[in-house]
Amino acid sequence: MEKAPVETNATNIAKDDVSNIPSPQDDDVKPDYSSKATTKTEFIHYLRIFTYSTWSDRLLLSIACFAEIGTGITLPLMNIIFGHLVGNFSTYTDPNSPAGRAQFLRNLNHQTLIIVYLFIARCALSYLAMLFFRIVALRISAKLRLEYLKALFSLSISTLDTLPSGQASNTLTNTANVLQVGISEKLGIFLQFTALMIAAIIIAFNYSWSLTLATSSLLLFIGLVYGVTIPIVVKRTKEVEHADAKASSIAGEVLGSIRMIVACGAEGRIAKKYAGWIQESLRRGLRLSPMIGLQFAPLFFALYSTMALCFWFGFKLYLEHHIHSITTIVVVLMSVMMFTFSLTQTAAPIIAATRAASAAADFFAVIDAPKPIMTGLKDPQASAMEDVFFSSVNFAYPSRPHVKVLDDLSLRFERGKITAIVGASGSGKSTIVGLLERWYDLDLEKRYKLPKSAVKDKKAGMDKEDDEKNVPDEEAQTPVELSGKIMIGDKNLDDLDLKWWRSQIGLVQQEPFIFNSSIYQNVEYGLIGTKFENESKEVKQRLVEDACKEAFADEFIVKLPLKYETQVGDAGIKLSGGQRQRLAIARSIIKRPKILILDEATSSIDVRGERLVQAALDKVSEGRTTITIAHRLSTIKKADKIIVLRKGKLIEEGTHDSLLADEDGAYWALVNAQKISMGEDFASESDLIEASTDPLQRNMSAASDQAYSADIEEAYKPRGFFGSFGFLLAEQSGNWPWYLLLCAGCAGAAAAYPLQAYIFAHLLTVIQLPINELAQGSSHWALMFFILAVGAGVAYFTLGWSSTTVSTYVSTTYRQQYFESILEKPITFFDEEENSSGTLTAKVANDPTQLQQMLGMNLSLVYTALLSLVGCIIIAFVFGWKLTLVVVFVAMPIILVAGFYRVRYEIQFESMNQAVFAESSKFAAESIGAFRTVSSLTLEDMICRRYEILLQGHVTAAFHKSKYTSLVFAASDSVQLLTMALAFWYGGQLLAKGEYTPLRFFVVQMAVINGAEGAATFLSFGPNMAQASAAANRILSFRKRGRIASKTPLEIQDIEGGIKIELRDLWFKYPTRDIPIFTGLNLTIEKGKFAALVGSSGCGKTSIVSLLERYCSSNPASSLPKTR
Repeated sequence: MEKAPVETNATNIAKDDVSNIPSPQDDDVKPDYSSKATTKTEFIHYLRIFTYSTWSDRLLLSIACFAEIGTGITLPLMNIIFGHLVGNFSTYTDPNSPAGRAQFLRNLNHQTLIIVYLFIARCALSYLAMLFFRIVALRISAKLRLEYLKALFSLSISTLDTLPSGQASNTLTNTANVLQVGISEKLGIFLQFTALMIAAIIIAFNYSWSLTLATSSLLLFIGLVYGVTIPIVVKRTKEVEHADAKASSIAGEVLGSIRMIVACGAEGRIAKKYAGWIQESLRRGLRLSPMIGLQFAPLFFALYSTMALCFWFGFKLYLEHHIHSITTIVVVLMSVMMFTFSLTQTAAPIIAATRAASAAADFFAVIDAPKPIMTGLKDPQASAMEDVFFSSVNFAYPSRPHVKVLDDLSLRFERGKITAIVGASGSGKSTIVGLLERWYDLDLEKRYKLPKSAVKDKKAGMDKEDDEKNVPDEEAQTPVELSGKIMIGDKNLDDLDLKWWRSQIGLVQQEPFIFNSSIYQNVEYGLIGTKFENESKEVKQRLVEDACKEAFADEFIVKLPLKYETQVGDAGIKLSGGQRQRLAIARSIIKRPKILILDEATSSIDVRGERLVQAALDKVSEGRTTITIAHRLSTIKKADKIIVLRKGKLIEEGTHDSLLADEDGAYWALVNAQKISMGEDFASESDLIEASTDPLQRNMSAASDQAYSADIEEAYKPRGFFGSFGFLLAEQSGNWPWYLLLCAGCAGAAAAYPLQAYIFAHLLTVIQLPINELAQGSSHWALMFFILAVGAGVAYFTLGWSSTTVSTYVSTTYRQQYFESILEKPITFFDEEENSSGTLTAKVANDPTQLQQMLGMNLSLVYTALLSLVGCIIIAFVFGWKLTLVVVFVAMPIILVAGFYRVRYEIQFESMNQAVFAESSKFAAESIGAFRTVSSLTLEDMICRRYEILLQGHVTAAFHKSKYTSLVFAASDSVQLLTMALAFWYGGQLLAKGEYTPLRFFVVQMAVINGAEGAATFLSFGPNMAQASAAANRILSFRKRGRIASKTPLEIQDIEGGIKIELRDLWFKYPTRDIPIFTGLNLTIEKGKFAALVGSSGCGKTSIVSLLERYCSSNPASSLPKTR
């Protein structure tokens, strides 16, 4: 039967997937792996995001911006204090200096106290900035999500048809998250480092403009290198992401239609198609690897070269008396280094802002789309109890404008009468329903397509309308000219208030959508928009129960443990097809609509249930204008008028008897084909493939499969971080040469930190050399810094290249294995709520990415941080154990504890973020997927209110959590200043007592600072390590849990002419159901014979089909001893 677009189209997707997979004969045909960027982003989109803030949001945002600027200024000020401390130390140890011990200690205490004040200021400002940015970003993100959903529900179906399946849901989840990141911490980081750069360069120029210009010259080198490498890296990264997106798209479509894939035996071909894009991702990733190395190397080469140049040129200026102290050199060097480092740190926020602007463009494309006029005439100016008249209607769907679906169609639905519409598939029956619901317009000017930049990965050939299968070439040249009108009495349908009109219609679709809530709520939704909407719970309960009794749904509801409060699961998966249909009928008739539209309303109900429900429908149809679209002609014998359509034209109309009298008529031919005159009713084909009966009591999971899964689950024990990654590294034996190269790069990069401390300390103390040795000494140690720069550049190139190569191999290998493991799962695995297609698709995409990060770049950075920490502590102990003990056992634990709690709270905050937004996003995705059901029930406002409540709850919860996480973040971000104050003060005491020389002090000071940074780096990857460990355990456990004997060597040789099937003494039950489905069933289907399975709901029809398809299994592992 012809149908307009429906909410779910998994079967079509499955067919499309299977049909597009190369056949064995097409193995030489390579898929198109080209990638093109189509989205155009403007900065105005980013600025427009903030127009969705309230005045209080803008106030908080202003405070946050000023706080971030203040936070950034504190570090350049610290450079001044550091420079004066170095000068103070050098002056005190200079034999020719008049400064005494008391003066030295006074200066030391004063400067230390200033550092403490800077710590307090930075901590307070950082706290305000982090807290306010997070709250404002959450509020704006929630507002935009809500506005997007409202706009989406305001669009016409013709506009929504231009959006690919799943894009709207993706916009509300992933795209919204990208937008939120771009306007929260990332914006704050950009402001902080911008303020830091401005303050640093002003301070540097103020101390010595000539030394600042000379030292900054290496910025040109960095700019030239990144100007060449960044465009290449961005281009190749997009190519990798494109290939990954294509693979994820295949995974999403396949997992959403897994039954069809398994039934077609297409798992191998699907895996091959998926592997094609995975291998393409690998090829592109390997091309990207050396460019990542080229990005790392120049930065670290330039940083250490800057130190070498600054000290060499600075001492040259000192000897020429252009500058007067080591303080100037240190302040300029630290300021320029800080400027250079901050310049690199602004790249990530700029990219995040660009991505946020791109995400905003997706939101605004829908928000700004023209909306159909919703207001108009309603009761009492208009009435639904009038004749409905189609006058010369010509219609084509927007996505197929050349296919004429309705051809000059004129027909009348008389008020209070039952009119049935029959015809072959593609005749236009369901199109009439779409026009009556005003899902589509007859005015071409009202149609609007979203911009191409807002429509991602739209697939050709995936149009949802099925009204015409083949289009003649000459017809395809000219779009159909829409014309005609639909009249309700003497009022044009377009002039009526849209929501009022839809509230007058009770619609039961062929494939009803059931919301993921209780049975009561699903039926009660039918009261929205009616006079009963605000009635008491008792009145609504009575109306719901009455409606369910009329629809014959009460029969199965009362048998459930929770009765009307029973949760039906995602899309009603816990109900059988017939049960879902009966709930939809109850939901439709509860509001006593003036017009009743039944689109194959009894197609999924067994013969007994059909007769009872049909009798109920006959009863509720009395006195109402009823339009019935029927495939089973046995259900329309009592219709007052029957309309026969063919290719969008009215060819016959009359009563059942009058049409049957014409043996040459189309209706007679349809009736004869079904043999209803002989009383031979046949069950719908959907009865055999529909999700099985009474799954509320069995959860679609066979006992044998559950037992098997339990055994496997018990066999796999989750490993810790080191256990899981040790196992995975052992599996990566083919990549061990790359890992050895990576270890060498990490060792070289880690060695740079203690060497930097050693050389830096010598340069700071060169000022104490005699004048005749000063030039030679400064040049020597500056040269050492340059040699260190070359070594660091080589080490970081090796690190970047090898780590990216390794991570690419890891990601592609485990992504393919992961997907293939999921394809081998028993069908019952996919029926579990936690294994929905969306969840599994996200796991396939995200879990290997977590491994990629931790077994590649992140692992190398952690390894480098640990090695540098060890090296710095060793050199610190060698040069000064007293100061090292104080710093390592007092200052460093403070840094570690602050970092630990920062990571802990960040993990909790992000987990809460994802959990709550996941809940609201799941609700929104379900509502979007059921757009036709939502619109027909006028649920748009209710859906948006409920979504808003979910978002508000999240924002409130996130605010309370942010108060603590932001404090910990601010403390950990500032505590390094406090530890530096302690190190300077205690080191100064040792220096004043003569126990330490400046060289010993500065080696320990610089080494411990670098070591603490290494420890902080290790802790910063805590969340990644935890997430990656969980991902590794999921991949390893999935790999061990395959389908039961899915690859059997037994093959049936003689299959020509069919296969004989025997069920011998079959015992079978589902695990959560005490009563067996089969108790010794014996059934034989002879070779080449046609067999039909009929019976009431729950008798086991679908169970037989599931067993034959091996969706379920009856084997000796079952709890039933007689199962065979």
